[in-house]
Amino acid sequence: MQDTHIFLAHGNGGRYMRELIDEIFARHLGNAKLDVQADAVPLSLNSGEILFTTDGFTVQPLEFPGGNIGSLAVHGTTNDLAVAGAIPRYLSLNAFIEEGMEIAQLERIIISLAEAAKEIGVDVVAGDTKVLPRGEGGGLYLATTGIGIKDRDLNLGLDQIRDGDVILVSGSVGDHGISVMLAREQFGLRGDLQSDSASVLPFTQALRGLDGLRFMRDPTRGGLATVCHEIMRATNLGIRLQQPDIPINDPVQSVCDMLGYDPLFLACEGRVVAIIEPAQAEPALAQWQALGGNAAIIGQVVAELSQLVLVTEFGGERILEELEDDPLPRIC
Repeated sequence: MQDTHIFLAHGNGGRYMRELIDEIFARHLGNAKLDVQADAVPLSLNSGEILFTTDGFTVQPLEFPGGNIGSLAVHGTTNDLAVAGAIPRYLSLNAFIEEGMEIAQLERIIISLAEAAKEIGVDVVAGDTKVLPRGEGGGLYLATTGIGIKDRDLNLGLDQIRDGDVILVSGSVGDHGISVMLAREQFGLRGDLQSDSASVLPFTQALRGLDGLRFMRDPTRGGLATVCHEIMRATNLGIRLQQPDIPINDPVQSVCDMLGYDPLFLACEGRVVAIIEPAQAEPALAQWQALGGNAAIIGQVVAELSQLVLVTEFGGERILEELEDDPLPRIC
């Protein structure tokens, strides 16, 4: 393929579209299950419970420190399966490409997507491409669907959470949101902070043997605090978080202090929030810390509370209200 940029003919179903699919998508995502000529594909699934999820990705810029929209699409979709207790198996991929996008950039992104899928052990088995007229897209949008298999004996859910349960997070929060913002060079700020975009499967699998595990969620849009509000709405229980125990990288806190953001509301793309019974909180923490990073016990579910309360480093308490405005749009 000699073209350097996408134009509308790449989406017309003819030779240019065939060459685009063959030379970028099929070449980098190709596997025995990927038939670019087929309208549907057979999948081999075992006797476990099948979990199904779907997601869309519109991040700007398309490439950022620590990842790009391609690896983010894989991690975002498979992480949703992982925190539900499943092992991801298959992905579909829909690419909405804006006319004028550099083909070299598109190829870099698809290579990154393929590498992320291979690392997790998930196959991209179906897909579609559409080309949008110039000015009608952000360069590239991706939409994915994921299928995973969960052990039927693993019982996780918001309805399992009880008063006194302990809250853990697998690593520092807010890294992805701030790294994407810095990549935009907004407010004249630059930095070398990396996004936390990664698979959380090692963390979710590490806790599968603990029968006191109640619930897991990846704190993407809206961050850690929004996950807590989701828990409270579903359970009618309050939550108390301990601010000194919440891992936040210094560059994230510094940018938030300068611009008035709260890192507890910023997106993560490679973290897990877990709710577990008190007796198994320390064993769970030890499992996560053995994987590296700065996992921590950060709070507790409290029936006597009706709000999300943050205990500050000075011993005071602050109520964290539910997020209304989007502090950093287009970050996933």
